[in-house]
Amino acid sequence: MTDDVLSESPLDEAAPAGQAGTAGAVNPAEPATPAEPDASGRGRRLPVTDVSLVVLIGTSGAGKSSFARKHFLPTQVISSDFCRGLVADDENDQSASSEAFDVLHYIVGKRLAAGRLTVVDATNVQQEARKQLVRIARDHDVLPIAIVLDIPPGVCAERNKTRPDRQLPAHVIPRQNRELRRSLRGLEREGFRKVHILRGEAEVESAEIVPEKRFNDLRHLTGPFDIVGDIHGCRSELETLLTRLGYTLTRDAVNRPVDAVHPQGRTAVFVGDLVDRGPDTPGVLRLVMGMVAAGHAICVPGNHENKLGRAMDGKKVTVSHGLQESLDQLAGESEEFRAEVRAFMRGLISHYLLDGGALVVCHAGLPEKYHGRASGRVRSHALYGDTTGETDEYGLPVRYPWAEEYRGRALVVYGHTPVPMASFLNNTICLDTGCVFGGSLTALRYPERELVGVEAEREWYEPVRPMLTDAPGSREGRPLDLADVAGRRVVETTLHGRVAVREENAAAALEVMSRFAIDPRLLAYLPPTMAPSATSRRSGYLEHPEEAFFAYREDGVQQVICEEKHMGSRAVVLVARDDTALEKRFGIAGPGAIWTRTGRAFLSDDELTSAVLGRVRAAAERSGLFEELGTGWLLLDAELMPWSLKAVELLRRQYAAVGAAAGAALPPVLSVLEQAAGRGLDVAGLTARQRQRAADAQAFVEAYRRYCWPTEGLSGIRLAPFQVLAAEGANLAVRPHDEHLAWADRLVEADHAGGTDSDDGGDGSRTPILHRTGRLLVDTTDEASVAAGIAWWEELTGAGGEGMVVKPLASLVRGKAGEGRPGGLVQPGVKVRGREYLRIIYGPDYTEYLDQLRQRFLGHKRSLALREYALGLEALDRLAAGEPLWRVHEPVFAVLALESEPVDPRL
Repeated sequence: MTDDVLSESPLDEAAPAGQAGTAGAVNPAEPATPAEPDASGRGRRLPVTDVSLVVLIGTSGAGKSSFARKHFLPTQVISSDFCRGLVADDENDQSASSEAFDVLHYIVGKRLAAGRLTVVDATNVQQEARKQLVRIARDHDVLPIAIVLDIPPGVCAERNKTRPDRQLPAHVIPRQNRELRRSLRGLEREGFRKVHILRGEAEVESAEIVPEKRFNDLRHLTGPFDIVGDIHGCRSELETLLTRLGYTLTRDAVNRPVDAVHPQGRTAVFVGDLVDRGPDTPGVLRLVMGMVAAGHAICVPGNHENKLGRAMDGKKVTVSHGLQESLDQLAGESEEFRAEVRAFMRGLISHYLLDGGALVVCHAGLPEKYHGRASGRVRSHALYGDTTGETDEYGLPVRYPWAEEYRGRALVVYGHTPVPMASFLNNTICLDTGCVFGGSLTALRYPERELVGVEAEREWYEPVRPMLTDAPGSREGRPLDLADVAGRRVVETTLHGRVAVREENAAAALEVMSRFAIDPRLLAYLPPTMAPSATSRRSGYLEHPEEAFFAYREDGVQQVICEEKHMGSRAVVLVARDDTALEKRFGIAGPGAIWTRTGRAFLSDDELTSAVLGRVRAAAERSGLFEELGTGWLLLDAELMPWSLKAVELLRRQYAAVGAAAGAALPPVLSVLEQAAGRGLDVAGLTARQRQRAADAQAFVEAYRRYCWPTEGLSGIRLAPFQVLAAEGANLAVRPHDEHLAWADRLVEADHAGGTDSDDGGDGSRTPILHRTGRLLVDTTDEASVAAGIAWWEELTGAGGEGMVVKPLASLVRGKAGEGRPGGLVQPGVKVRGREYLRIIYGPDYTEYLDQLRQRFLGHKRSLALREYALGLEALDRLAAGEPLWRVHEPVFAVLALESEPVDPRL
């Protein structure tokens, strides 16, 4: 009898060959006959797996309830009598048995789903009753264990007589005993993986339950680990990788590697597919088996080990996918070595839980519901994964993308499906980087989450499917796909839950993204829209800072930073330390890129773009930011000026046209009115009205002209960085704003300090282009501080400035709940625009219609700002975590799609 699986699939939890030091004590197969007491004089020892379904079997009066109370926790035992009482208020009401067992099965299922040891206390002498319990165990991938209390019928009858609450008819116990006798020999065939039979009162009384861990439960091992991807017979590359990881190789008398040990006690973990296709399968096995036997490594099986093992055992298998190479290579080894290989592969466990359950290692990946479970289904998924039933253009099965839906706590590390580059996805990572196909052999250092790789020495085996294509994202094994963005989409964010994108909005974004956006490999972030402050009730004002300060105070935000709003356009700047720095993360070389809020290249002139990036690069180098942040690239949020640099056509066609029309029409009107007044007509009111219109039109022209000035090359361009969004491996956008502004100041100072002509892209200009962002810290609970903030805004806007943006100093803030507030994300920033700037937005004479304009509705705009903010941070989180392009692109695309939602564009 084995102690491993629930189905006819290959054995899953067989004793691991050579791994007693890591997998715990190996449990012998449990005989279905009574055992003698051990040498210590103790009674029968009954091994019970920690997560399993224990089914007590025995006639009424056999002592099952007493046995359960003695050996298990009350919460672990589910009694049919108890469930009968739940549904009928009478534990002896046999008419309620059907409903009672429905309740029992439901509770058992819930406990097993939660990974709890569960004991069923019922007679269970009928095969049909046991069949349902075994099915529930199979459904939850746990081991069913039978404990039979075989007590003489006479003893059971006497015990029942002493129970005043239960008087059974005379025929019941003999009938149950006959059913029990018929059941004893077939319990294994019914699916029970342990069968413990206790015969007689003495054996029941002296029995001892011995809890045992599952073989896949190595949670006590906390590492550190070096997890190695699919090797496929590439022994030389494995030696190089282990050496690079710091291991010292041990060789035998003929110089073959037979072990490797790390001086700091690290443990190697192999994800399977050690064999087939490559040049030296025996050499890989000899090294890995030696490391496992010495306790320096752990290994799980791959589908290739499973197939090779069956072939070596003489089973009928289809010889394909490199199996023949392994068989031929092993034929040259000794019979003793081949026997060791067969034993090693038989003993491999499908997957392991490590580091307190925070790490799961398997070959083909494993959904969370299978972690730590034991069944043929679990083993099959761990070895082969799951497929959709379709085949691709190369005739290979299409794998079901389980990792895209994974949301588990444990990091799942696996291989099986070769990808050009390993990358994290939803707390999973595939380490099969196709070494045997000419790719690389990759290891993950855990818990550091650092990837270490060595290039393949050559292409040892031609892949059926090319490792790389020209499609964006293919190097991570998952190119961008129209299906990822078409139709209605829902994007899961860490900060704001699920964000929905309507189909029509996705269609609009797809049009922009496909026709106008920069290379999607570089488009790692789009800035969110920004909501204005609440509408002011002050006379003559539509927006005023006091509403912003009050709103943040109500949300529990004490410190806010007020930042000068520049006269330009929002720009995202990706700058590389050198022209090769972007290749590792973005898969494309070059100096970087500058793009708008809709993902378009900000500047149409590539040379000018390179010149601006060259200046930013030089400033970042001189300021030490690259070095300090340990990165080869920076992603910046900035304002690029003048506004006319991007919006010149808008200025000409919309704003300048209005100013020109007013300039052409109003002076003649005033002239005619003045003539009419000279003739004694009463046109004073009308004249005053037209003069006000003329003054408003002139103010309108002066307002937009402040945002326009000539530029030539770098001359006239100003870039005001105010936030460092991300660097290699880090989402910096959640850091406090004073840190960001300090970094920005260093960039500005470094740019103003000057440098060589080559720093400027070769144009020879030494005019600084980086511009400082003015700021003021305000305490929303201090009246004097609030007054100072208002005065600063009045000073900025009085001098013709656009206004300011008010942000929580801590950047990422959740508001306090209460008073109908859910306590969700606080607005990351609100804009407070000046009176004169708002003429550009609402029209020259907007101040005459303030009462109507105050009826504006901000709810949708605020909601949009929060959703886009959460999506932007989600994109940066995924970028920092090294997730593939399609995952980073998903929230970026969603931001662009939300921009087409119908919102008043003046807000």
